[in-house]
Amino acid sequence: MEKRLESLQEEINRAWTRLDLDAKITESSRLETEIADPDLWKNPDNAKKKNEQFARLKDEIEPWQVLKTQADDLKELLDLNEPDLESEIETQISALENTLAELKKTLRFTGPYDRNNAILRITAGAGGTEAMDWAGMLERMYLRYCEKHNIKPSLLEKTSGEEAGIKTAVYELSGKDVYGLLKSEHGVHRLVRLSPFNADNLRQTSFALVEVLPVIENDTDVQIDPKDLRIDTYHSGGHGGQSVNTTNSAIRITHLPTGIVVAIQNERSQLQNKEKALEILRGKLARLQMEQQAETINDLRAGESASWGQQIRNYVLQPYKLVKDTRTKYEETDPEKVLSGELDNFIDAFLEM
Repeated sequence: MEKRLESLQEEINRAWTRLDLDAKITESSRLETEIADPDLWKNPDNAKKKNEQFARLKDEIEPWQVLKTQADDLKELLDLNEPDLESEIETQISALENTLAELKKTLRFTGPYDRNNAILRITAGAGGTEAMDWAGMLERMYLRYCEKHNIKPSLLEKTSGEEAGIKTAVYELSGKDVYGLLKSEHGVHRLVRLSPFNADNLRQTSFALVEVLPVIENDTDVQIDPKDLRIDTYHSGGHGGQSVNTTNSAIRITHLPTGIVVAIQNERSQLQNKEKALEILRGKLARLQMEQQAETINDLRAGESASWGQQIRNYVLQPYKLVKDTRTKYEETDPEKVLSGELDNFIDAFLEM
């Protein structure tokens, strides 16, 4: 029993070091002091960001603090050498081991942006209505996943298909470890089925691109030279149909060195659209930097994003039923369940790979 407890404490200490919790506790205390300053709330947007950062750090730190304290308390109890307490201590050690096993899953999120919120962008591939319907099915799948995992989706942009589905949809996803969880979904998704839009009911293959980008609100994390940007404004339509309530609020930003283009068109102001477009651009550049293993943004090479070149998962509905990940080789034989948002096994397989 003593060896089990020692082993438990050693694992907790290793995890504590790996997660750099001492530094995070210091940062959390600093943020708490800033939030308590009434002057901070003169800038509500900045105050909101500080609050969100503090809440994320608190959620990460507290479970490990509680576990460490409980293990230390048990050690003191064990040192008392009371035979009557052995059964209770044994039970508590088992409970702490189970808690540790759950908390160790957070060790999978050690990437620079894994704790961040995420931008989810779904784009229909070539293939007309069939591809747009497939993109719409993926949109539904991810919204169901978000619902099951207490992730809040906020729609930024959406273009519906003429007959069915979507041409593109962009969401900002807010919650715990969202980018770390969903970064595995980045890539091309392929569907094989009997087409409901074909009079001959022939088997059809469709493609959609899913982009998952970290939300990087702090421009010091990904520094972009303003000279590298071309910013265009164009008309965006409000409610009421074509040419109704049109404004010049839509923004298109082109990052000239890489050719990356981000466009945002909704009912916010031009300034808000520009800020959101820059936030998405920072996420795209950060993702590209990780893909190319470039030291800085200036080292990025144009045209080398995974984008359409990386098919990550096949969803086969006909002539048999199978969903298979091309990277981990994990597969399931119930596509309907997967398309209803049951993605945990695929995500776990990727994170454990």
